Amino acid sequence: MQLSNKVVLVTGGGTGIGRATSLLLAKRGATVIVNYSRSHTDAEETVKMINQDGGQALGIQADVSKDDEVRDMVQTIVQQFGTVDLLVNNASITSHIPMDNLDEVTGEIWDQLFDVNVKGMFYCARAVAPYMKQNKQGGIVNLGSIAGQTGLGSSLPYAVSKAAVHGLTKSLARALAPDIRVNCIVPGAVATRWWLGRETQMQRLAPNLLLQRISTPEDIASMICAALEQEAMTGQIITVDSGQTL
Repeated sequence: MQLSNKVVLVTGGGTGIGRATSLLLAKRGATVIVNYSRSHTDAEETVKMINQDGGQALGIQADVSKDDEVRDMVQTIVQQFGTVDLLVNNASITSHIPMDNLDEVTGEIWDQLFDVNVKGMFYCARAVAPYMKQNKQGGIVNLGSIAGQTGLGSSLPYAVSKAAVHGLTKSLARALAPDIRVNCIVPGAVATRWWLGRETQMQRLAPNLLLQRISTPEDIASMICAALEQEAMTGQIITVDSGQTL
């Protein structure tokens, strides 16, 4: 599928991987909807960067963990642009808790992470699916994590939530076929603001990776766009981690 002239919703599109993906989609001719929950300034800066570069973008606030806000957001997009062709389910949150500190993992933390990282992706996919089916084509890319493959990560609930995203991808691929392709990009360590304050840890990690480099947001954005374009692939979990998990 060519990205030119497609309407693409990128959740959490104002920062990090979301921003890099929004910018690359716009360069490839897509109209980009930059969703954000709290990062209004960052989202508007992303929109400004796209529009000043001759692209078309719009920022829309919505908390993806709230189904009614997701439905309202998608309705606004359809009213303004006619449809939604593609979805990048990027919005995610975490809590930094040592893996062996089970007592700090409260029910509230479980609920917060699953509400955004898993249910939020489902809500967005469900809201856009009717328009993609009406067009008889569409693509969804979910953002997973190697934490969901290895069991290691910023916290135990985060790792489990990302494993759930991998499962959600496969189930949605079955549920939405044949018109809508659903795939998952699984980053390893990426140089985003999540690593702020952990630069020493990143510097220690990089030489131990097969490619001896930490992925950039642009690396992940490139693979997201490739997955959106590929018309013969669905239900796939694609790891981009410089060989970290090999």
